[in-house]
Amino acid sequence: MLDVPTVRLTSLAHGGGCGCKLAPSVLQDLLAGQAQSGPFARLLVGTETGDDAAVWDLDGETTIIATTDFFMPMVDDPDHFGRIAATNAISDVYAMGGTPLMALAILGMPLGKIDAATVRAILAGGQAICAEAGIPVAGGHSIDCPEPVYGLAVIGSAPRSRIRRNSTARVGDALILTKALGVGAYSAAFKKEALPPAAYDEMIASVTKLNRIGTELAKDEAVHAVTDVTGFGILGHGLEMARGSGATLRLSLAALPRLKEAEALVRQGFVTGASHRNWASYGAEVELPTGTPDWQRHLLTDPQTSGGLLVACAAEAADRLVDEIRAAGYPAAARIGRVEQGAGRVVVEA
Repeated sequence: MLDVPTVRLTSLAHGGGCGCKLAPSVLQDLLAGQAQSGPFARLLVGTETGDDAAVWDLDGETTIIATTDFFMPMVDDPDHFGRIAATNAISDVYAMGGTPLMALAILGMPLGKIDAATVRAILAGGQAICAEAGIPVAGGHSIDCPEPVYGLAVIGSAPRSRIRRNSTARVGDALILTKALGVGAYSAAFKKEALPPAAYDEMIASVTKLNRIGTELAKDEAVHAVTDVTGFGILGHGLEMARGSGATLRLSLAALPRLKEAEALVRQGFVTGASHRNWASYGAEVELPTGTPDWQRHLLTDPQTSGGLLVACAAEAADRLVDEIRAAGYPAAARIGRVEQGAGRVVVEA
């Protein structure tokens, strides 16, 4: 890996970040019939509701949380790539209400195309975020791969009573989103060298912000369900919550927090392929306001890399929780909708 010319990391990947995820419909098809059978009563959370991590009952009181997440670069700075991927992977533990304990690195690099210094910077970025989360990178695995890939397998823990699933929202709950939307549009603009420096800084600040607030939210009995919003967009992950909970999620389009340039960029056509795939996968289960313009729909399906947490909580506690989340360092947190009686679908109102 010596004397390799410097290239843009994003030029080596056909996609980037959580926009690389398989479309929701494709994933559902692949997992059909894969439900676990046998003596696994201690597996509290598996693949049944598309939740953020697996959860194993250790002793009736303590659980082990296990997850893995990796993707191709959405930025060219190797340190930033490592930080984004690590933040995104650890988020799954926080989304379950857990505390991360350790991580294992997952690395695939195209030998001969990326120099050793770049790879070391990717690993260092990931390790820096793990240190921020208070966990070691205890090992990992690497392969020669046609495109650069990096991520983590993360192990965490939580008291059984604090596990928060994506399928336990209750009718009457309020919905809160902790981070702004628009990461996919920003990454699309970046890849075409059209993202202003200030917008890039705004994106990096968001996608490297650990969702550690999830651990604190799980201590609150008013919080009933949590999931993180990543590659399927707010509609896709909201739909997973709706299906799992047997309810309808009603979202307010006007209340959804957005990155500062998100609307302008989407209007200019900076939309990821994942946004189109997402809508094709689940659009039939979503009701949009009559006459919704394409740019608004694209924001709703925009894939979020290391996005925020979607929280379902008792309505009377929502304003208090929003204030607490903002005070904890998530200024974009907002109340964005409610949970209603009805079939598992998402309804968006203007």
